[in-house]
Amino acid sequence: MRRLTLASAGLLALLPGSAWAADLGADLPMTAPGFDWTGYYAGMQAGYGWGRSDITGNDGGSFSAKPDIDGGFVGGHVAGLWQFDQAVLGAEADLNYASIDGTADAGPANTFGTDVKWFGSVDAKAGYAVDRLLIYGIGGIAFAGIETSQAAGTSYARTRTSTGWTLGAGVDYALTNNVVVGAQYRYYDFGKEHFDASDTFTERDQDVKLQTLGVNFSYKF
Repeated sequence: MRRLTLASAGLLALLPGSAWAADLGADLPMTAPGFDWTGYYAGMQAGYGWGRSDITGNDGGSFSAKPDIDGGFVGGHVAGLWQFDQAVLGAEADLNYASIDGTADAGPANTFGTDVKWFGSVDAKAGYAVDRLLIYGIGGIAFAGIETSQAAGTSYARTRTSTGWTLGAGVDYALTNNVVVGAQYRYYDFGKEHFDASDTFTERDQDVKLQTLGVNFSYKF
């Protein structure tokens, strides 16, 4: 019966010159507009990272060690987004303090280590918005402060800034018009860094790859 009543009202509203049209148009509510993702954002993120370091060298004899690395991170980010219909485009930069490390043995009493002390990136971001839900991909230039270490009777460590690339994907949800929460996965390749014998206990190349899974909180201005 309710459907029949609504259908009848709709037909009457379509009749030319019908007073029903004016009355019905005044009474029916307008569809509420969707969430607008256009704006500037700042916030924090935290999560867990894992990966592997490949350490190889030749200093009077070749050696190889592959420490598995893992640990946590916490940091901050800023972003700018622009929405076109349901497409969302923008840019984001982040910086994280990390404690992601591991060691591996390469012979008796000879231990090699890798420690990602901090990392960040400058990225392009593109996504698809469904009202308050945003599904997106992200990628760009990555950089990190990574330590290489060795303990073989005496200990030695040296930290360098490595540069590489990152790709990932995530989902954000706008709890309010200003508060956004989300989750994100990233893959990082920080490339191969060479350490000379004058800088390290033994000359080596260190190649670090990292994956992260984190949660984020953002405020939209």
